[in-house]
Amino acid sequence: MDMQKQAQRRAQTRPPEGCLVVAIRIPVRISVFLVVLPVRLLWDACAAAARFLGRYVLVPVARFLWRHVLTPTGHAIGWILHRLLVLPLIWLYRHLLTPLGHALAWLHARVLTPIGHALLRLLTPVATAVARVFDRLATALARTARVLLVLPARALWRWILTPVGRVLGIVLREIGDALGHAWRAAGYVARAAGRVLATLFRWIFQEPARWVYRTVLTPVGHVVRDLVLRPAAQAARAVGRAVGQARADLRRALFGEPVPPVAVHSREPVSRDARTLDG
Repeated sequence: MDMQKQAQRRAQTRPPEGCLVVAIRIPVRISVFLVVLPVRLLWDACAAAARFLGRYVLVPVARFLWRHVLTPTGHAIGWILHRLLVLPLIWLYRHLLTPLGHALAWLHARVLTPIGHALLRLLTPVATAVARVFDRLATALARTARVLLVLPARALWRWILTPVGRVLGIVLREIGDALGHAWRAAGYVARAAGRVLATLFRWIFQEPARWVYRTVLTPVGHVVRDLVLRPAAQAARAVGRAVGQARADLRRALFGEPVPPVAVHSREPVSRDARTLDG
C-alpha cells in the first residue's frame, strides 16, 4: 500500500509526458513483467523456505552455537589477546615509546627548530624567485588545459552527453517504474498461484482423505471392532479361562487336592455379642 501511494504521488508530481515516453513505457513494462514474474515466484518460495529454516533450524542452532561455542571461544581469545598483545603493547608504550617521544620533542625544540630558523633567513630570496617561476608556469599550464581540455569537455557535455543522459534517464525511470509494477503484479500472481495450489491440494488430497476416513475407514473400523476384535477378545478370555482350568486340573491330578488351612483355636471366646471398638 505504501509503495502504491508513493507511485501515485510520483505520477501526480511528474510533468506532462510526450509520445516518446509512452512508446518506451509499454514494451518496457511488458518485457520487465515477463522477466520479473518467475523471479518473484522463486523469491516467494525461497522466502517461505528461509522463514521456515530460520525459525526452526537456524535460530536454535545459532543460539546453541552462541551460548556453547562462540561465547567461550570469545572469552578465551580475549584472554589470550590481552596476555599476548595488550600487556606487551602497554609495556612498550610505557617503557620505550614514551621516553623516545620525550627525546624527539627535546630534539625538535632544542636542535631542529633553531636550524630551521637559520636556514629560513638564508634561503628567502631564492624561494621568492622559485615561487615566481612556478606561478608563471602554473598560469601557462592553466591556459593550455582550458583550451585543450575544458572547452572540448564543455561542448561534449552540452551537445552530446546531456541529450543522451536525458534519454537514458527516461529509459531508466521507465524501467524502474516497470520493475515496481511488475514486482507488485508478480506478487499478486504468486499469491493467486499459492491459493490455487492450496485449493488443488485440498481438493486432491485433503478432502478425498477426509471422505475416505469418514465414509470408509470409520465404518470398516466399527465392523472390524464389532465382528473381529470383540469376538477375538471374548475367545481369548474363554481360552484363558480354559487354560487356567486345565492347569488347575493338571495340578490337582499330579499333586492331589490342596490341604485346607488348619483352624487355630483362640483363647478369646467367639460370640455374636463380642465387643468391638464401637460398643
